[in-house]
Amino acid sequence: MTQSSPLERLVSLDTNTVSDALDFLGLPGATYGLRPLWKCPKIVGRASTIQLGRKTDAKPTVHLISPVIDAVATDDRVLVIAGGVEGISCWGDILANAASARNIRGSVIDGMSRDIEGSESIGYPVYGRGVTMISARNRVIQIDSGKPVQMAGVTVHQDDYVIADRCGTVFVQAARIEEVIDLGERIASRQDGMVAAVRSGRSVSEVMHDKEFEAIHRT
Repeated sequence: MTQSSPLERLVSLDTNTVSDALDFLGLPGATYGLRPLWKCPKIVGRASTIQLGRKTDAKPTVHLISPVIDAVATDDRVLVIAGGVEGISCWGDILANAASARNIRGSVIDGMSRDIEGSESIGYPVYGRGVTMISARNRVIQIDSGKPVQMAGVTVHQDDYVIADRCGTVFVQAARIEEVIDLGERIASRQDGMVAAVRSGRSVSEVMHDKEFEAIHRT
């Protein structure tokens, strides 16, 4: 029987469960503030990292993010965009259409987006800090790609795993993905049992006692 890939297994989890698994393992990865910018679906994929920064001269340059989109050749990519400037967009509907054409799974921006209706109209998921109408042109440029970036205080490397849903965004180090998913699946199973227990009338204070959570390590 063919074994499921880490991406296939990660799809079955949510950010809450993955965050709990990281907590148990003492690993970073859960973020605060990188939320869906429209009522978009969950995204799960591998990080293509992009570093942005302020434009400091008047020289014309290739539009930010576009070279990374052009280079994508697989269908497992999530654009992980760092270095956004408050109040200035670093994403828009033309980029969304280009990314969708490349089968990119979504964008997570430590920054802001404009033209959010354009992304929504084609079903392209965008997660970030907020929405603005102010263009990046002559204000923000792409500095690098494929290198480690800081996303809401978390270091993300190229090819790390990304899961984002209505509760926010979590990054998982590629080297630890199997360990995190194994524990996440055990957490999900136990929490399903806890929900069933309280629905059947068992005391919630008993069901949610710390010892019940710690028992996950022994499952």
